[in-house]
Amino acid sequence: MSAISSRAPEPLTAPAVSVPRPRTGLVVDVGLAVLVVAMMGLMVALPGHEAAPFHLMFVAVALAYGYRVWPVVPTLAVVAAITVPSGWLMWAHASEGALAHAELAEIPLVPILVLVMVWHAQRRATALRQVEDMASRQLAGLDREREFFRDASHAIRTPVTIARGHLELAAATEIPDGVEQDLTVALEQLDRMSALSNRLLALARLDSGVALRLQPTDVAELVEGLGTNWSASADRKWRIRNEPTGLVAVDPEWLTLAIDALVENAVRFTTDGDTINLRCQLLDSTCIVSVTDSGPGIATEDLPKLFDRFWHRMPPNGPMGSGLGLSMARATATAHGGTLAVRNHPLGGAVFELTLPRPRRQDRLTTR
Repeated sequence: MSAISSRAPEPLTAPAVSVPRPRTGLVVDVGLAVLVVAMMGLMVALPGHEAAPFHLMFVAVALAYGYRVWPVVPTLAVVAAITVPSGWLMWAHASEGALAHAELAEIPLVPILVLVMVWHAQRRATALRQVEDMASRQLAGLDREREFFRDASHAIRTPVTIARGHLELAAATEIPDGVEQDLTVALEQLDRMSALSNRLLALARLDSGVALRLQPTDVAELVEGLGTNWSASADRKWRIRNEPTGLVAVDPEWLTLAIDALVENAVRFTTDGDTINLRCQLLDSTCIVSVTDSGPGIATEDLPKLFDRFWHRMPPNGPMGSGLGLSMARATATAHGGTLAVRNHPLGGAVFELTLPRPRRQDRLTTR
């Protein structure tokens, strides 16, 4: 089994967000005040032509509100500060006969339209704040979960390594047969705990947005090497069929861990003499790595749960796995922009297909 390296995760860089300068709000407020004063001056200077300056003031309020969502009370104060003096001017000019009385209907209608806009904007702002609060709580929960995974993984590793070292020293001495069997079981369980801690750390790194180190990789050659390594350690009928893939942009370390988990799963659910097929094939826009075994297959009711973390299927022979290998493999496929699917073979056994995107024909990577 491949172990996760100690390479520190590289967090994905968030896209830059343009943040308004602190003085933007002050500039908007001052600009609105200057425009309102100017429009009031025009209303005084041009009796009978108050409609245009009156409307422009409230248009300016609506535009300013797009940059600064003021609280309700200051907004009402601004609308009142514009409506009262301008409305008084229009009423005075109408009383003098300089303005038609029909124009006075604009005095309540335009502020009401602006206040309706303000009401909708306030509702939207409130909803956005609630969504942001919920997102913040969820992100905080995810951060705590990832931190727990990392801490738990590191905390497990040290005592496991120490205990394994002492048990191996004990196994090297002359001990009764019964004790030797107990030592073997203990070492097997420590191996399982070690695999669990490695995969917990791998999942924590993937969940935290680890940046994949993509590099041109011959996937067929990678699969060939994994198949050769496994065939030397597991007594199965190994069939490795690869098509030339050329170079595909993947992270070879993470892809190795994913395929390794799929092969380990196939080994656990087969016995000596069963067949395991590894195949790497090339389609127009994808590279597919499939692992097929001649084991008992997967129960239909278990298929939806197969990639859940810590979910186990009891293997027919041998120890149970960590319950994290398949979920880590799917997370790795997703991080590459690909997929990991599973189905039962018509002739028996399970088929796992890891699909990776690959460059189009004109953009394919070439060896330098």
